[in-house]
Amino acid sequence: MELNNPYLIPTAYLAPIGYYAILLQNKNNEIEQYEHFVKQSIRNRCDIYGANGKLTLSIPKLRKSSSKTQIKDIKIAYHHPWQKEHWKSICSAYRSSSYFEFNEDLFIPFYEKRETFLLDFNLKLQEVVFKCLQINDTSTLTKSYQKQSSTNDFRNSLFEVKNSPKYHQVFENNCGFIPNLSIIDLLFNLGPESADYLNNLAISIDI
Repeated sequence: MELNNPYLIPTAYLAPIGYYAILLQNKNNEIEQYEHFVKQSIRNRCDIYGANGKLTLSIPKLRKSSSKTQIKDIKIAYHHPWQKEHWKSICSAYRSSSYFEFNEDLFIPFYEKRETFLLDFNLKLQEVVFKCLQINDTSTLTKSYQKQSSTNDFRNSLFEVKNSPKYHQVFENNCGFIPNLSIIDLLFNLGPESADYLNNLAISIDI
């Protein structure tokens, strides 16, 4: 079922499943590029399912006045080998999943090549995710910053999902089913059924 009103949402690093459910269910989404960076958010963090449960991956940024810098101007820091560490964690988490080998070549370049800006990195990853979903991405970037938007403003939402239907997860025997992880948890475990799963989710939006 398509949501009727446009949504204003943040950029995100391998966003949670609820985020992508909105992108698929609603065809009029705007991704914010002029807001100031928000710490400890999905803008540069994602959660995957590791052997010991939920594991957070975080992209480091250049620290200079980041809280006062527009998200489009936030630069990624490379003083620490985070790309190598993230990819190692992703492989450890999903190497034995049903669809990892079908998609891994699309994701590897993001952990080998350096992208200057966080927004560009996230948007290019989003293109890959939609390619895996075999769906066209209809979202656009904001053209200016509005403190109070006329659209549905969900820039600070957690994109939670109500009663997530279970699907097989690699380590569910260790910690049980963990809902609303990064979209790659769904892609690597559910493969071509991922788009249908997203379209059927009931989204709970809290602001």
